[in-house]
Amino acid sequence: MTRIFVLALVLALALSSVAFAEISDLKPEDDTRVFAKDSAIKVQVAKFHNRYGIDLVGHLYLPKDFDESKKYAAIALAGPFGSVKEQSSGLYAQEMAKFGYVALAFDPSFTGESSGVNNTRFLGSPEINTEDFSAAIDFLANLDFVDANKLGVIGICGWGGIAINAAAADTRIKATVASTMYDMTRVTANGYFDAGNNEKARHDMREALNAQRTLDYKNNSYARAGGVIDPLPEDAPQFVKDYYAYYKTPRGYHKNSVNSNEGWNTTAALPFMNFKFFEYAKEIRTPVLIIHGEKAHSRYFSEDAFKIMTEGSEFAANKELLIIPGASHVDLYDNFDKIPFAKIKTFFDDALLK
Repeated sequence: MTRIFVLALVLALALSSVAFAEISDLKPEDDTRVFAKDSAIKVQVAKFHNRYGIDLVGHLYLPKDFDESKKYAAIALAGPFGSVKEQSSGLYAQEMAKFGYVALAFDPSFTGESSGVNNTRFLGSPEINTEDFSAAIDFLANLDFVDANKLGVIGICGWGGIAINAAAADTRIKATVASTMYDMTRVTANGYFDAGNNEKARHDMREALNAQRTLDYKNNSYARAGGVIDPLPEDAPQFVKDYYAYYKTPRGYHKNSVNSNEGWNTTAALPFMNFKFFEYAKEIRTPVLIIHGEKAHSRYFSEDAFKIMTEGSEFAANKELLIIPGASHVDLYDNFDKIPFAKIKTFFDDALLK
């Protein structure tokens, strides 16, 4: 007990220079992580804010045999889109802590335990969510036991695209991993496989969403779009079945997850229709590793993002696309037989530690 108290005190002192940030122990009764926990990895609750004044909550994973006198490389993690820190991002963070990194898995704005009440819950925003990654970097860079020159990010699913967008803007991010990536701006504006990539389809969607805005304002509440479909139709596409198997079963269900429950606000799609990720992705000078499953329905997002970052770019040499044989989209959420953690470790070691 004495050692635990001393460690908690040291962490509190280490954060004394961080304005508007809090850190505390993750109490056992509050630990609702859905994956197998490693008791050798210390986890703290971190509270910080972004530039819009939105309070964010994350889990701070400390390396095994943590030494407060050292300076560690650190990684911020988020995703999948519609999930919370107790799901995939926490699993990835725990593995990175095993590899010797300080890792922060956080709930994005308006989701999970992060800020936003009543009418401001369950909203997505390409701008605010990109800012969330930079806010996590703000927080990590000011920890006494973190080397501010050795910071990286991991984005999973929709947060893979957001991580790349953040890396294009934030030069403090020295290495980026996008795993089983979605381009949320593309899929929202164009539909899956770009099947709705035409003016009429987008106009019809805008008409419906803006009519919903009128109703939401009148009702002083926001209609929800619905999470992963439940009950699952027998003729559902395989990727929908895969989502169900993760979000709607004990394997990955979490009470705070948008996808596990009633879904995003219906009108949350509007800003993603009016925004494009990767506009300046080919100007990212730092290393980027994109990982995707061979059998994933979403594979084309990663392949096309990789082309954008490499074709005609003078910074193409440190970009890599890794396709995992036999893997589906959801396999890269929590399947240890498919997630290439050894490769991810090597990537960050080469980018941040050498």
